[in-house]
Amino acid sequence: MKFAIVGAGAIGGYLGARLALAGEEVTFIARRRNLEVIREQGFHLVDEAGVEHHARGVRAVQQMAEAGPQDAVLLTVKAHQVVDLLPDLRALFGPQTLLVTMINGVPWWYFQRLGGPHDGRMLDSVDPGGRLAAAIEPERIIGSIVYPAAELLAPGRVQVVEGNRFSLGELDGERTPRIEALSKALMAAGFKAPVSRDIRSELWVKLWGNLSFNPISALTHATLEDICRFPASRSLAAGMMAEGQAVAEALGVRFKISLEQRIAGAEAVGAHKTSMLQDVEAGRAPELAALVGAVAELGRIAGVATPRIDAIHAAMQLLAHTLAQQQAKVVLQPA
Repeated sequence: MKFAIVGAGAIGGYLGARLALAGEEVTFIARRRNLEVIREQGFHLVDEAGVEHHARGVRAVQQMAEAGPQDAVLLTVKAHQVVDLLPDLRALFGPQTLLVTMINGVPWWYFQRLGGPHDGRMLDSVDPGGRLAAAIEPERIIGSIVYPAAELLAPGRVQVVEGNRFSLGELDGERTPRIEALSKALMAAGFKAPVSRDIRSELWVKLWGNLSFNPISALTHATLEDICRFPASRSLAAGMMAEGQAVAEALGVRFKISLEQRIAGAEAVGAHKTSMLQDVEAGRAPELAALVGAVAELGRIAGVATPRIDAIHAAMQLLAHTLAQQQAKVVLQPA
């Protein structure tokens, strides 16, 4: 298959390198030094065991039009960056091209091809004005849940921290030949790529933790372990998660694990900084709308109150606004 990787960072690099090493035709959409290094040297991947792999046969371009139509486009940027890719993204689309959204949080397509009373509804928090919904046909979208953790060590060089699972799902829950082919290609590259009949319920299990631990971490500069072991923050996270669960269940989602099991899973990760905390420390815009704001919006749609989520969202909005206005970052320093 022909794959384009839009977002040549940690997860995009992990996917692209493995697919290229398995013999797939891979093109990275990259910029600046990352573009130069991948063009000159290919992509280097360091696996969990510390073994280095060199994917030499990859292509890298800056303009999507240079890559042309693909069989599958793996979208591995942050949720708030997707709208900036329009309309260039369409240069990668042919009649049968799949767009695989490997993005955290609530996606813009959440209500597309869902059926029921909210079918086709737009979410202002993640798609203001419906630009994404208007530009990208829902029929070409494949949902995906990203479980691995990886780090971009340098341009064209990724370290896998742990994990190799990327769940896949058609928006309408069907098990189609095209998603089977995609799953097989990912599995041949060494990934676990199960096909889910209910991608939204699986999405919520990850979102359950992200909607609480990420903003609490960013506001307190605490790790997952710290949040789960400090009684007050553990209680706050559990309260936010309970609100999120009520929203999801009102929209037809069913959770296969308990809230306490989900918290225990986060605690077991240890002294890990969430992506939102890493963004605050680096002065980057956090993925606030997709991870928190969209849950509050879904609550309003479902008629479920989310007072804890709303309060933490407001505090994070102010922090993000302050950091952007002052072009600053916040990092704890020894006193």
